[in-house]
Amino acid sequence: MVGAVGNGAPGTRKILVGLSTASVYPENTEAAFRYAAELGYDGIELMVWAESVSQDLSAVRTLMRKYAMPVQAVHAPCLLISQRVWGSDPVTKLERSVRTAESLGATSVVVHPPFRWQRRYAEGFVDQVAALEEAGDVVVAVENMFPMRADGLFGGKDKSAQRMRKRGGPGAALSAFSPSYDPTDSDHRHYTLDLSHTATAGTDAMELARRMGDGLAHLHLADGRGASLDEHLIPGHGTQPCAELCAHLVASGFDGQAVVEINTQNARTRRERSSMLSQALAFAREHLNVTVPPRP
Repeated sequence: MVGAVGNGAPGTRKILVGLSTASVYPENTEAAFRYAAELGYDGIELMVWAESVSQDLSAVRTLMRKYAMPVQAVHAPCLLISQRVWGSDPVTKLERSVRTAESLGATSVVVHPPFRWQRRYAEGFVDQVAALEEAGDVVVAVENMFPMRADGLFGGKDKSAQRMRKRGGPGAALSAFSPSYDPTDSDHRHYTLDLSHTATAGTDAMELARRMGDGLAHLHLADGRGASLDEHLIPGHGTQPCAELCAHLVASGFDGQAVVEINTQNARTRRERSSMLSQALAFAREHLNVTVPPRP
């Protein structure tokens, strides 16, 4: 099993809930480990990006020992802001992400679909992901993304969310991803479902989860209101069916990982950031770790 464990009682299942290091930005990787340990998270999803510690295996192992907190997953450096992290070749970076996960004892790597301009990477992406999974035990879970929307140029997040609600969809948009921002358009074995990205894309999260099926191996638990820019709200603070999706995962025997990936940049103090992370964890515990009927 990737991330779900029994707790010893018949008919119960515990889905491990990790904290993405991106959730504490602009604080650093060590801060994420500290919050996770203090609040009772089960582990960490390590976002590899410009901060040197996130790229340093030895430094991350030191944090794992210091806070007694495992790394559950590694997020490959595939964001626009991390295009030069670990070099400029995305093929090499994805392979290195898997090797990093193996070295840290993580069982999953989260990766975005290739950008359209990464032609060589895009052409071999499906085969590379399959080969990396075939060669080891690390799950490579391709994440759903969102298009660039025209209304992102006008007004703030509140106004763009209102516009999408009024017109019943995201409107004019352009995908920067190949073949699209929906990873189910390609034949991958495993997927990451991000509930903030479904909001921004105007995607039906429940329908996407059903398309992912048993391949849904990793959940980025967050929320959004449909703004043109990615929001990553605390689950339950937006319009996404967060509770419904969690119930669906529990009922379907989900044995992957759930990771809280929220935006806390507006927190004015560490106490306020801690409160936001605590609220997100409480939501996850309430909706993911529940008693379910034993399977016949």
